[in-house]
Amino acid sequence: MTNRPSLRAFLPLALLATGACFATRSDVRILQGDILTMRQEAARADSARARQIAQVISAIGVVNDSIRNTGGRLASYQGENRGEFRAIGQQMLQLQELVGQSQVALGRLREENEARLRQQIAVPVPPPVTPTDSTQPVATQPAQVNPGPNQLYQDGLAQARRGSYGTAQAAFEELIRLYPSSDLVPDAQYFLAEAYEYDGKSEKADTTFLAVASQFPKATKAPTALYKVGLSLARRGRRADARTMMDRVVREYPRTDAAELAAEWLRTNR
Repeated sequence: MTNRPSLRAFLPLALLATGACFATRSDVRILQGDILTMRQEAARADSARARQIAQVISAIGVVNDSIRNTGGRLASYQGENRGEFRAIGQQMLQLQELVGQSQVALGRLREENEARLRQQIAVPVPPPVTPTDSTQPVATQPAQVNPGPNQLYQDGLAQARRGSYGTAQAAFEELIRLYPSSDLVPDAQYFLAEAYEYDGKSEKADTTFLAVASQFPKATKAPTALYKVGLSLARRGRRADARTMMDRVVREYPRTDAAELAAEWLRTNR
């Protein structure tokens, strides 16, 4: 009788195979659960990033709005300032016109005073005594009178405008020599320096410009005189001396037109 293996012999193998199948399915379910968890976490992370991006975009929008508002306010402020500057400029022009009219009136008064002074200074000069004829009336002859400071000043300006710089120099020099205490001397000294400058006498012009600032430091022409010296030094290649002179204008005469010009020169000639 042939021996056949009994079913009991195969039972452990069947159980092993079935267990293996069960283990594989369990692993698959675990893996699927892990994948699902990872997907959920990734979705949550994507959602968080999306919210962060939305917040950043919103913040950028707020910044852009703020920039636009600031730009609008700045443009409005600049517009208001331009209007104020135009108004100030118009007021300055009106003041300059008034000053010019006052100077013209002052010049006329000076001329009238000088004319009266010349008449008062005129004294009779007796003729030579002639013993043979004592019945002749005494003749009078006006004494020679020098022109007044205002006349010399106006003559100097007129000659300078015509380009007659030598004649202008003579008029200004005569004014300074004859009337050293006149209030026209500071301006006469300045225009004398300009006449030297236009006549090609650069060093003499610089010396005279410097004299304006040293002798009359509070004169209206003093800062411009120093500024012109700085330009002259720069033209002659003495850049360091020119910078020193421009620094002096800015330091000693702030808030003047000459100081602004000197500061601009210093910025462009570093």
